[in-house]
Amino acid sequence: MHTPPDFGSGAIALIEPTTEADLASYFDLRWRVLREPWQQPPGSERDDRENESIHLMVRAPNGDAFAAGRLHLNSPTEAQVRFMAVDPKVQSRGLGSLVLGGLEERARDAGARRLILNARASALRFYEKHGYRVEAPAERLFHGVDHWRMSKDL
Repeated sequence: MHTPPDFGSGAIALIEPTTEADLASYFDLRWRVLREPWQQPPGSERDDRENESIHLMVRAPNGDAFAAGRLHLNSPTEAQVRFMAVDPKVQSRGLGSLVLGGLEERARDAGARRLILNARASALRFYEKHGYRVEAPAERLFHGVDHWRMSKDL
């Protein structure tokens, strides 16, 4: 089990967002970090697999999302991590690792033996630190944001 870092001013929690307020905060963080910087509209942070996916977020003491990530199964043995986001104000404090670890646990619980993801160049080292390896170039989004396909055996 992964232990949240101590923020001193209150407890943070790794949760599956289910309330309207938590879901709003979760999707807002995904949009602010992953889409807004490239002038993508609100709503672009969602896709047609949201309802069949596992969602995790680190909730701040005030209820805001500090970090978020999503997992869905591609097959009975392969799962995919998507939409990993950490609020820039709290990056490099272990929150992305907390979310990723939780998603990996849920993938194992679901029977997955392999995880895949598409990572931006700025995140490659983070995922390599967690045992992922680059397999091949992936898509290019938003006029120049290159991604790489990465995988990890569970």
